[in-house]
Amino acid sequence: MTIDVLLIGSGGREHALAWKLRQSPMLGRLYAAPGNPGIAAEAELVTLDPADHAAVVAFCREAAIGLVVVGPEVPLVAGLADALSAAGIPVFGPSEAAARLEGSKGFTKDLCTLKSIPTARYGRFTDAESAKDHVRREGAPIVVKADGLAAGKGVTVAATIDEALAAIDDCFAGEAGAEVVLEECMIGPEASLFCICDGEDALLFGTAEDHKRAFDGDEGPNTGGMGAYSPSFLMTPELTERVLREIVRPTLAGMREQGAPFRGVLYAGLMLTSEGPKLIEYNVRFGDPECQVLMMRLESDLLPVLLKAATGSVAGIELDWSPEPAVTVVMAAKGYPGAYAKGTAIRHLPETGPGETIFHAGTALDGAGLVANGGRVLNVTARAPDVAEAVRRAYALVDGVDWPDGFCRRDIAHRAVAPTV
Repeated sequence: MTIDVLLIGSGGREHALAWKLRQSPMLGRLYAAPGNPGIAAEAELVTLDPADHAAVVAFCREAAIGLVVVGPEVPLVAGLADALSAAGIPVFGPSEAAARLEGSKGFTKDLCTLKSIPTARYGRFTDAESAKDHVRREGAPIVVKADGLAAGKGVTVAATIDEALAAIDDCFAGEAGAEVVLEECMIGPEASLFCICDGEDALLFGTAEDHKRAFDGDEGPNTGGMGAYSPSFLMTPELTERVLREIVRPTLAGMREQGAPFRGVLYAGLMLTSEGPKLIEYNVRFGDPECQVLMMRLESDLLPVLLKAATGSVAGIELDWSPEPAVTVVMAAKGYPGAYAKGTAIRHLPETGPGETIFHAGTALDGAGLVANGGRVLNVTARAPDVAEAVRRAYALVDGVDWPDGFCRRDIAHRAVAPTV
């Protein structure tokens, strides 16, 4: 049996998913909307606006799509999965109600309180002045978060009261700022844990660590992610089981109790404090660029796993992972995450060898030439017997990219190994 699949999205995460889905013997035709030039090598691109739910449903009916895989968070928070489910089309991704785990940080914090899930102390505020009063009472450091979606950049770890007050103003001035969440500043290393969920059960889907700051040494502004590696060497089997027991499973139970069972990817951002692991926040989709290193390490067929999560149960599934670590380095447009130029020429991409791939995150074609079309543009990914070698291979590929208007961090995976680059 083969099934035809529609993949929603256009970034590096979706290129990694398309690359992995293409390897499935179950796959019939793979479509992607809107896709990018890298995805076009794996899938047939179709012109669809994911925000036009009726058009997506109509295409799925016409093409007899057997599974829709929704990559980004925005269509999920907007209810695309609900429209597909109502039309009887299997979809991998949570409902609008379940996607609140990412769409509203306040909702998630309240769920943590309800289910005794370890997380930072917090307050929710719907006006700037009451939020500022809270900051003045609590002092700094303090974490300021826009409640809604902010493309991975709506969080400020404020070292001073003035910085926190300015961040509050930014939140309420922005689209995601109808509400702000203020949290105590937790201390400890960070790690990410992923699960494929079917509404009842959670199938562990690996661990990773990423680099949010723009520049070497974890300096500069927060970004959507400048690189990642998998597995996380902080996440021992015992710690992983503790996170599943104290954080993930209570979350799934809480969502069922609220009438919003969670199907899809649950991505837990964790702070490993002296008191144990605590939830920083949830995402309801594969991380970007964490997805790239997970797909590079996954040896099992991805498609049946996603289909079972969407239509049945993941209970009893066992996944095969390469023991080799993977590293991805994000090449971004100069100026990112601030103002940057679009349309700059990417004049050459090097050939990749076994265990190496360059995923397209923000590219387009200008005539026959490849150009940058976003802030984060390329995800240069390598797998190797150890982290140091994966780092070496990834940066060797980076050095073969001819794109004068791009930049990258040179210390990805420094927490796991001192890179020799």
